[in-house]
Amino acid sequence: MSPQPLPVLAPAPPEGMATVAFATLGCRLNQYESWELQALLEGRGLRTVPFEAPADIYVINTCTVTARADYSDRQAIRRAVARNPNALVVVTGCYAQTNPGAIARIDGVNVILGNQEKYELVRLLDSVKQRVRPLIRVGEISRARTLPAIPVRKFAGHTRAFVKIQDGCQHRCSFCIVPYARGPSRSQPVEVVVDRLHEAVEAGYPEVVLTGVDMGHYGWDLAPRTTLARLLGRLLEVPGLRRLRLSSVLPAYFTDELIEVIAGSERICRHLHIPLQSGADRVLRAMRRPYNARIYRGLVERLAAALPDLGLGADLITGFPGETQAEFEETVGFVEALQFTYLHVFSYSDRPGTEAVRLPGHVAPAEIKRRTTRLRALGRMKQLAFRRAHLGREVELLVLEQRDRATGLLTGLTGNYIEVAFPGPESLMRGFTTVRVTEVTPERTLGEVVGA
Repeated sequence: MSPQPLPVLAPAPPEGMATVAFATLGCRLNQYESWELQALLEGRGLRTVPFEAPADIYVINTCTVTARADYSDRQAIRRAVARNPNALVVVTGCYAQTNPGAIARIDGVNVILGNQEKYELVRLLDSVKQRVRPLIRVGEISRARTLPAIPVRKFAGHTRAFVKIQDGCQHRCSFCIVPYARGPSRSQPVEVVVDRLHEAVEAGYPEVVLTGVDMGHYGWDLAPRTTLARLLGRLLEVPGLRRLRLSSVLPAYFTDELIEVIAGSERICRHLHIPLQSGADRVLRAMRRPYNARIYRGLVERLAAALPDLGLGADLITGFPGETQAEFEETVGFVEALQFTYLHVFSYSDRPGTEAVRLPGHVAPAEIKRRTTRLRALGRMKQLAFRRAHLGREVELLVLEQRDRATGLLTGLTGNYIEVAFPGPESLMRGFTTVRVTEVTPERTLGEVVGA
């Protein structure tokens, strides 16, 4: 390795201000934290430019949920170094938290920050000196107990706003590295979340997406203790809120109270994402998931009864160690029988330090790929059937800020997570409009504005 000296950022006039570019890999939570860092750095006077452009500082916010994610992280780091070998290259996020040594071996990396330490970046820019080795600040994430409260008022390239309500996870699923990368569950105080929502509404965002690692655990660590259902009740009191969307929530957290709150407000989107991972009970036990197939099926049936037209997504893992062909077929049958509208299917990959690495019966990569391909095809069929069920119906869309690249049409998102393309003027963007679904193909859903 050829260590790179850290550049010293000197004050510059506005026309020559230092520039920063972000690459964010992984989940919505990572994206939100990149926006937090962007807000902090722009507050210091830096100007944000696209990651594809030359920049003085590159911030790569990494993911480590799979081996492929690690590979993508390294690619992004090397692209930044190649674009400007004299830039300050900062690597943070989950890969930085769990494997800083691997990142330090990449030529051109200057600073490595763990998930708690990433917010020290602004202070480090003022204090850093010439160095011949990367500066590594990665603490013990298991000791984390609080979250920073950083206002984020713009979400570049997004029509919708996002609010982080929680981080970390109390579960120890045998395949998952996230608790080692994110630490224990920590909740943002209710009043902070309410403030963030107020800011998003006042900034003109028509929809707000709540995000976290284990959102259903929200409030269990606060004093006094509260719940996700009670938080939603508070957020629905915010004047001007048009639409509120939840991110992923585990099955065990869907209490009667939570279902009643969701069903009781049309402003909460009829869209839920409930991780499944497998439909075979033995595999779920080996994964250390806190539910079985019967519990999951019962929840889906309750939700379908309470929330008509629900858009329901799930995560699935193929090729978990020891998964037999019969157990995979059990998962396929389980998915076929339930009202899923889309699937996120992941091929199992070993994550260092997790229990699953040591389990017997690792499935051959070619077989994992075959199972993944089959489940993804099933997911596409489910999604197409859901969209076809809306043919001829009128739906309310939040019109997004970008046109469909293939057709030049406007695009909008329904509350139950269907994207519809339709002709219309740009004046409709960032607002709500009613569209009749006129055509559904495997590639897209088309519509026309009602009354146009």
